Amino acid sequence: MAPFRLFLLTCLVVIVGYTSVTIAHHGWNLLPIFFGDMAAMGWPGQFNLDFFCFLLLSGLWVSWRGGFKPAAIALGVVAVFGGMLFLSIYLLVLLSRSGGDIRRVLLGERA
Repeated sequence: MAPFRLFLLTCLVVIVGYTSVTIAHHGWNLLPIFFGDMAAMGWPGQFNLDFFCFLLLSGLWVSWRGGFKPAAIALGVVAVFGGMLFLSIYLLVLLSRSGGDIRRVLLGERA
């Protein structure tokens, strides 16, 4: 489990660094650019659509894992908008709480 935790930590650090630089140079105005690329029907938009589907899947999994309770649905929404920044922290917390039991991490109460 240590390599997975290292991967998650690396992703977290890289995403925070990259996002900080991007915000410093371009501001917080992501959504018009993100959806504008999709509306333009080019490769950047295709990538954004594919990525958005992964974000929706992530949010759905987080909500499902929590039994679709209100708090789990709220976390699912955070997962959609937080992306890997959220998911890396969420998975690190789950790994810590579960003692590294991947079944408990993936399935939650169903494990």
